[in-house]
Amino acid sequence: MGLNGQVLIVTGSGSGIGKETALQLANQGAIIVSADYDEDAAKETADAIIGHGGQATVVKADVSKPEQVEQMVNAAVEAFGTLNGIFNNAGIGNVKPLLEHDVETYHSVIDVNQHGVFYGISFAAKKMVELGVKGTIVNTASIYAYMVAIGSINYHAAKAAVVAMTKSAALELAPHNIRVVGIAPGFIDTPILGDDKAMKEKLANQHMRRKLIQPEKVASVATFLFSNEADAINGSVIPVDDGFLSFKE
Repeated sequence: MGLNGQVLIVTGSGSGIGKETALQLANQGAIIVSADYDEDAAKETADAIIGHGGQATVVKADVSKPEQVEQMVNAAVEAFGTLNGIFNNAGIGNVKPLLEHDVETYHSVIDVNQHGVFYGISFAAKKMVELGVKGTIVNTASIYAYMVAIGSINYHAAKAAVVAMTKSAALELAPHNIRVVGIAPGFIDTPILGDDKAMKEKLANQHMRRKLIQPEKVASVATFLFSNEADAINGSVIPVDDGFLSFKE
């Protein structure tokens, strides 16, 4: 895939899509900066990579804090001498009906899912331009950037912004040979969905094959987007949704 020796930051690397993507990128020879608000979880991912003969380092980062994102980017270059890309994947949810929404609930999601992606794009792009390297930025959007559900106005707003920022950044960074692309996952089988079997079955049935999507399936698409084979893909957000956006009964 042309990823051997590429230095890539993965945010939200401690679990789910982020962890699986970090592992798959490392398996393709990439050097991983494992970044997460949960430092212990980020370290577990890095240790797994190192245990399989790869290279990785750990950075504790709250992506809602611009100074921590800038520090994360600088730490990657200090550790490995360059930066070739970033997977802006860290995200949270906070479900609450609109009429019960408050400013704190709104910003709890916006600050991480929207502002955090902007900080990642901005600081990583500036560093790659400074270094004069070809780069790739991959952002995690969502099916909820396009479709809505009750109780998620903050999440919808943030993920729709990720789609728009991906397109905008791709346009502005193209002259610098930096691609910006995104993924829009459906419902992924991770602990964030909880233990309610009936609810998980309801979510699964919204996919064409009536199953929740495994995180490694999303990770394989993200990994591909970093590769040389995806060089012609730019400014696009790829649904990884088993048909969720294509049908409703």
